[in-house]
Amino acid sequence: MDSSTVAFATVPTRLGDVLAAVTEDGVAATHFQDDPRLRERIADRLGMAVADDPVRTAAAGQELTAYFRGELKEFRVPVDWRLMSPLQRQVLGTLFATVPYGEVVTYGELAARSGTGVPARAIGSIMGANPLPIIVPCHRVVASNGLGGFSGGEGVESKRWLLTLEGHLPPTLDWDI
Repeated sequence: MDSSTVAFATVPTRLGDVLAAVTEDGVAATHFQDDPRLRERIADRLGMAVADDPVRTAAAGQELTAYFRGELKEFRVPVDWRLMSPLQRQVLGTLFATVPYGEVVTYGELAARSGTGVPARAIGSIMGANPLPIIVPCHRVVASNGLGGFSGGEGVESKRWLLTLEGHLPPTLDWDI
């Protein structure tokens, strides 16, 4: 694989078409929509040319598909952390390593667990800037008094749907998981 390229995969889900950007090191970005401008922005942020490489993107596509079907509880695809600052990497890396499928952590608990000294409200900003939602599960970070915010997909409703899929929240009568 060429180290100067990024390849994209699109996965149809109940929350829309999820985009995965995959470098030679792993999945560098995911997004709750797919369009050419978004792909261009991600490639520009990575400083890479776009390649058509279905072999490179196959594992990420398969795992995301399995996750949205409720069949995958832990992502095993390599993660490329390069779009994160060292602080984001520490906080999001702590989330990735310590909050498994179906569990949640509060913003304050994640702040303490990460050892960064960042206040809880700043953890919310880091979650909102997460370049790898779903795989690095920012939807599992909640407020101490409720769900808190979510910038992916349709906002808090997408967060609620993901937490329901994972069994943390009970399904509502009108939802098809």
